[in-house]
Amino acid sequence: MSKDENKELNEETVKTAAVEGDNLTEEASTSASAADEAAENTDSGEAETDSCGTRIAELEEELERKEDKYLRLLSDFENFKRRSAADMQAAEKYRSQRLMLELLPVLDNFGRAFDAEVTSEDALALKKGMEMIYQSFRSAMEKEGLEEIGAEGKEFDPNYHHAVMQGQDDSKPSNTVLEELQKGYMLKDRILRPSMVKVNE
Repeated sequence: MSKDENKELNEETVKTAAVEGDNLTEEASTSASAADEAAENTDSGEAETDSCGTRIAELEEELERKEDKYLRLLSDFENFKRRSAADMQAAEKYRSQRLMLELLPVLDNFGRAFDAEVTSEDALALKKGMEMIYQSFRSAMEKEGLEEIGAEGKEFDPNYHHAVMQGQDDSKPSNTVLEELQKGYMLKDRILRPSMVKVNE
């Protein structure tokens, strides 16, 4: 081998080694970049996981609040339905209350008319006709639930009786109704007007 050939071989070996060195350096650099990128991705993934966990907790809390609000609204609505149903039943049950109150004075006037003493045949015939009208009128009101409150001879009850006078009768117990001054009436189980009474001391 000549000197020139030996020189060329050495130069080629040096070039090859330089290229291989550059390749190794590039591969090392690429590996380092990949490692850095993987580390960044890991950190990013952990941060993303933490963010997702926080968001899930927030959503669960919001869902719980909305469920509680829904249950409260449902409870309020059920209560409203019950109250409405009760009001409708009461309105149906006592639908004639206002009319009954307007007609009670008519019953009182019939009672006063019957208490009047009459002797003539015409007056007796008129009274009998009035009694028939009164019975029909009273029957129609009773069909709607009107009931008379018993008073005379019974123990005074402030729920049903309104005491306006006191008397004294030793033959009767104390707190007994001696006299009914004005009749009291009920509509089914509701008091329309208490009886006005005189009570024994």
